[in-house]
This record gives sequence, C-alpha cells and structure tokens, in this order.
Amino acid sequence: MFGNNTLNVFVYWNGLYIPLFPLHTCIGFLRTLPSFSDAPSTSIHYINQLYRKFRPTTEVPTELGKDRDYNIDLIPKFMMANGEIVRFLTHTDVTRYLEFKQISGSFVYRDGKISKVPASEIEALASPLMGLFEKRRSKKFFEFIQNWKDEDPSTHQGINLDTNTMADIYKKFSLEPGTQDFIGHSLALHIDDSYINKPARDSYDRILLYVGSMARYGKSPYIYPLYGLGELPQGFARLSAIYGGTYMLDKPADELVYEDGNVVGVRSGTEIARTKQVICDPSYAKDKVRTIGRVVRAICFLKHPIPSTGDADSVQIVIPQNQVNRAHDIYVACVSSAHNVCAKDYYLAIVSTIIETENPEKEIEPGLNLLGPIADKFISISPIEEPLSDGTSDQVFISRSYDATSHFETVCEDVKDIYRRVTGNDLVLKQRPTQEEEQREMSQ
Repeated sequence: MFGNNTLNVFVYWNGLYIPLFPLHTCIGFLRTLPSFSDAPSTSIHYINQLYRKFRPTTEVPTELGKDRDYNIDLIPKFMMANGEIVRFLTHTDVTRYLEFKQISGSFVYRDGKISKVPASEIEALASPLMGLFEKRRSKKFFEFIQNWKDEDPSTHQGINLDTNTMADIYKKFSLEPGTQDFIGHSLALHIDDSYINKPARDSYDRILLYVGSMARYGKSPYIYPLYGLGELPQGFARLSAIYGGTYMLDKPADELVYEDGNVVGVRSGTEIARTKQVICDPSYAKDKVRTIGRVVRAICFLKHPIPSTGDADSVQIVIPQNQVNRAHDIYVACVSSAHNVCAKDYYLAIVSTIIETENPEKEIEPGLNLLGPIADKFISISPIEEPLSDGTSDQVFISRSYDATSHFETVCEDVKDIYRRVTGNDLVLKQRPTQEEEQREMSQ
C-alpha cells in the first residue's frame, strides 16, 4: 500500500495543523490519523462515538436526535476573521472546500455576570461594563491605539510600545482593574496577566487584530466552519492530491523507525513508509515530550441558548482570571445546530481552563454556572505537552498540545514555530499564483 517511494515529509495528525501549513511549498506526501481516535483534538462525527469514548456502557438518549446530526469538536477553537489562521487557510487554498459562519457574540464576565463586548460605538456607550467616567477614559485609550503611527511621534503621547509596558499605558490612562481585565483578556486575548509587565507592542497588535476582525463582519470577530473543525483536514485531503500528497485514514502509527539516530520511516502493522521527516503531535512521540500542565474541559449539551446572550446561537465568553481569583482564564465556547454540529434546537457548550488544583471540575464551575440547565455533560482532562527538543537532530518535529483557549491565535504561533524548525526559514505568506499560473507550472 505504501509502495517503494520515499516520502518527503510524513505528517501524522488527528488535528488541525495539517491544513495550516503551506504544504505545497514544503511537503510532498501526507498521512493522517483515523477520523475517530483517543487524541484530545478529535472531531467526532457521530454522537454514539462521543458516548463510546466517555461512557461506553451507556446508550445514547433518543431525545438527542439522529446520530448523523452531530459533528462534535472535542477542542473547538474559533477563528479571528482577520487572524493568521484565515491567512493560512486562504494561502493554502483550503477555503475552496469550506464554508464559514460568524459566531454571533463575544462576551466577557465581570462582577458576577456576563456582558457583550461592544461591537460599535453605540454599544460601547450603552455597555454596563464601565461607568460613565471610565468610558471617557477608555475612549481616550482606544483613540490612542487607533491613531498610533510608528512614523509619527505626535501620536505617541510619550509612549514607546517597544519599551513601555501595558502597566505603563494603563496607568497613563487611569484605567480601572476591571477595564484592564476586559482589554487584556477579551480583546488582546492574553491567557494570564504576565503580559502586563511586558512591552506593549504585542498587546497593541492583538487589540488591532480584534478590532479589525470585529469591523470585518460586526457582532463578533470570530468565525467557525459549518460542520465543525473536522472539515479542515477533510478539505485538505482533497487539496493535497493536487500537489502529489497521499492522505489515508484508519492507518495507525505503530512506531517511528530510525537509522543512525535519524527517522527514516513509520511502521503501520507490517508495512513501513519511508520518509525523510516526520511531523506529529505529542501523542505519537511520548518519549520526546514533557508535560507542563493539564487542561480540564466540559462538553455540555444544552436545550437553550446560554442565558444573558440575547438568544445567540453561538458565543465566546472569556472569564478573566482576576474575576474568579485564579491564575488562568476560563473559556466558554458555544455553537449550535446553526453550525450543523448538533441536532436542531440543541446547543454545544465547552468550558475549559488550565488546571490549578486537585479538583478540576470545581475550577470550571464559574463557566458551568453561566450555562443554565445542562442536559448532559462530559468531562475530560488532557495533558499540555511540549517537545523536549527542536527536532533537527532526528528530524521528528513535534507540536505543542492544544491549550485551554477557545481561539486559534496560540495555535498559529506553534505552526510558525514548527515551520521554522522544519524548513529553517520563517513562514512568509507570499502572494498566491492564479489558478492558471498554477496549472501552467504543474504542466511543465
């Protein structure tokens, strides 16, 4: 089945990284995992698979609807409309096989309740997130961000984004701690407060990304593929064939094969696929990774929209760490039948955070309490793993595990890191050739 060819790169993944690589520039042949497995990032296409994974002796309740109505991402992540993942997918042309739908709202938790992240100046004026005087101070802050021009010192107001910290900027505009939480965690999407004492440039870029993504579609900055994230690798399966790729399902990796310290193949049963490099997630090379933390996730079935969201069919909610006396944020991602991921009139909400105690489920209670009555709930705990080395010594390049965030920005950073390790070059997305130019090049 493998033939006698030596593959340029062998990709083993049951996740979302495959279509994020500009594969036609660096990878000749691919392979991936089964469509259903024990990997944390699995996309489950039938509800009976979810019960088989978490409750193998329990029958699926009939009221949940038809088996085929479900496409459940165990780790759902939303895409920023102007974010790097959209540029990656557009550059690789995977988007020709995908259809996206906007997430209806972005919310933040403050003082025991959730409020919509304003999507317009009118919403900002009416928002309960801040009092009148704080709104005036915040308006000056956002005008400063919006008007900043590197080449024009008159827009800097005495601030240097590369040396001054966000703490300096918050102090300059006299912003309250709750407003700092809102800006740092709901707009800049930082996962903890370590950013406050770092140069402000990164936060500035993140805020511009959020605002630009919000302006693109309104309502929220996030989009999500119809039928879930499992559509990304499926779309890539079609695209990879154009560039000579080989994409196989239900072909587990039994072991990596080495010669003289370098990987030379992957064994599956009695067959060995010869290769020059392997790219994989931590589950395929446990001896080459270390655990740096754990994530708890609750997959919840609801029969109603999340309360206080205006009956939104999909939302993201960020619970900043300081609002619940934690060291890490809690994330709530909710999608519904509007995204073709569950039966009609049902909603899927996933609550997640990085584990800090010996009682993980209690740690996500602030998120669970926002959901209203929960029809059913599944709890999972996954390690956060990272590679012990950069992979250049043996040509096995390993990603980091998915974190607790409900968006793709941290994943994109990991993709760029892997690309740099594999190729020795930074990932630069050049202008794509037209279809006519591609066909002409391939025919030569």
